[in-house]
Amino acid sequence: MELGFTSLEQECENILLPVAGTVPKWLSGTLIRNGAAKFEIGKESYNHWFDGLAMLHKFTFRNGQILYTNKFLKGHTFRKSMKKGEIVYPEFATNPKYSLPSRVFLYATGHYTDNASVNVSKVGDSFITMTETPHRVEFDPESLNTLGRFHYMDRVTGHLTTVHPQFDYEKEQIFNYITRFSHTSTYNIYRIRKGSARREIISTIPVKRAAYMHSFGMTENYVILTEFPLFINPLRFLLTGSPFIDNLFWKPEHGTTFLVIDKNSGKMIGKFKSDPFFAFHHINCYEETGNVIVDIVSYEDPSIIKYLYLDKLRQGNFLIPTPQIRRYYLDLSNNKVLKKILSEDFVEFPRINYQRCNTKNYNFVYGISDHESNGFTNKLVKFCIKSKSFKCWHKENNFPGEPVFVAAPPVTAEEDEGVILSLVLDTEKHKTYLLILDATSFLEIARANLPFAVPFGSHGQYFE
Repeated sequence: MELGFTSLEQECENILLPVAGTVPKWLSGTLIRNGAAKFEIGKESYNHWFDGLAMLHKFTFRNGQILYTNKFLKGHTFRKSMKKGEIVYPEFATNPKYSLPSRVFLYATGHYTDNASVNVSKVGDSFITMTETPHRVEFDPESLNTLGRFHYMDRVTGHLTTVHPQFDYEKEQIFNYITRFSHTSTYNIYRIRKGSARREIISTIPVKRAAYMHSFGMTENYVILTEFPLFINPLRFLLTGSPFIDNLFWKPEHGTTFLVIDKNSGKMIGKFKSDPFFAFHHINCYEETGNVIVDIVSYEDPSIIKYLYLDKLRQGNFLIPTPQIRRYYLDLSNNKVLKKILSEDFVEFPRINYQRCNTKNYNFVYGISDHESNGFTNKLVKFCIKSKSFKCWHKENNFPGEPVFVAAPPVTAEEDEGVILSLVLDTEKHKTYLLILDATSFLEIARANLPFAVPFGSHGQYFE
């Protein structure tokens, strides 16, 4: 597995990829993926998969052909690190080799990394990369050149945010939240209106202990913060200068709390207590007969985070914790929570037909899973919620990444009509290819071969 966590130094621009099979002619947009691609600077190395320097990968679909560009995200962190030949900013699990006072000074003055290696999105007319620190970095979607720090047109501040904003297609608004650490910390939920880059705070929720939440849920009327009992000690974080991961504390006795907030008024509708669990990714949420339904990829505890250290991942001979797909029913009338396990089989990096199904009842989830690999993801899956059945794509020694669903025209097509796009690492050929599956049959229809191996990435988006 070391190949998937080996630095990629090569960059290229608008090369025509050789394609085997047939790319649908209606596929005429751009897939942009993000992820860590450089794990060493000079003689220093990053500790965790989340820490490596970001690289963008662009696949442009045009008349059955695919053009490919990849470039490092050359933000302040990248440029300063390259100039000094060492790690210069704290990352999720890696600290620069500075003195304690120097590290504390970085945190105290808000000098957080802008190594935005986790996801991409669009705000107004700007394309941005995201990590969980507040800094966003803007890039040119044509050349992938870095344009610099992205600045929201407001004065909203905070310390921790998510890389999974939610989109309300009916209201044409973006929703997200940012956590601000203090003696009493706050979750600050905001909206961004169409064409704007200004965040409007719709709700501020004070909490004694702020939780680490990688994503959140949304329905037609509500925002749902799933507050796992993985709490952050902000005072320790700011005063010790230690890596963020060392300031997360699992307190299962507090259970998990679902906070349901009205999207329009900002009013807290309820707090729903459940057994403790941890998750990175919500799948979908919607309202049904007095319930808010939350579908989420759930782990028994947060130990998965510790398994993603690079030294462990490169060994490959270990057992990664595996999650369940769970459905939580939040009964708005009596504040009760009911849990249902939809699947015991491993699924991560879940994707759906987002524009059509987000905040609505739906049937299909796409993700990556494991096939006799100790929890290491080596197959793509399509899970049917109604029938509880799976369709799978698997090839020996091939390791796929997040499946991005692209809906086929017209808009009246079935929920699963479209294609799945996934970057696959072939460890025998030491090369990566873009795999295109028919989303309905889950059969391969095309693949485009890259000239090198791409490290395992995180998230990507398809732009029409």
